[in-house]
Amino acid sequence: MPILAVLGNHDYESQQPDQLQKILSDAGIILLDGETCEIQGIGFAGVKGFAGGFGRRTLEPWGEAAIKNFVHEAVEEALKLESALARLRTQQRVVLLHYSPISMTVKGEPPEIFPFLGSSRLEEPLNRYPVSVVFHGHAHYGSPEGRTSKDIPVYNVAMPLLRQTFPDRPPFRIVELPIAAHAAT
Repeated sequence: MPILAVLGNHDYESQQPDQLQKILSDAGIILLDGETCEIQGIGFAGVKGFAGGFGRRTLEPWGEAAIKNFVHEAVEEALKLESALARLRTQQRVVLLHYSPISMTVKGEPPEIFPFLGSSRLEEPLNRYPVSVVFHGHAHYGSPEGRTSKDIPVYNVAMPLLRQTFPDRPPFRIVELPIAAHAAT
């Protein structure tokens, strides 16, 4: 069974993301960082994403260079996601993120840290391309699901949240998507 993943902030905190990527890739895990993958006719795109806030409260590139650099990182991640989605030619598209693209799935976390849990900039490419479903982590105490402004389902699959939300079953989400007839053979 194929395993796909994106790296998250803890993976970068190690200061050795390249070594971690090699270890995971050598174990057969498909890492997405602006790349795409097609499995049985379903297209997958993934990026880490970044922070910056949501809606009218999204951080703008104004003032100090450090703020501009922070915003630039968020914009670059959104552009990587958009580029990946543009390359997919499948009917069904699944997006993997670390940071949340919507505020709805970070609710439950302290409001003061919302801007550090995701960015609306990630929602923009999701709404431009036909995306079937989005999965993200990072918001350990957020909400298990929400929807983009274009009604795309977004699932927060942070392990602590899954364990808390579904204490009587294994911590994972299953989403069924129809596959094209020619892809199933």
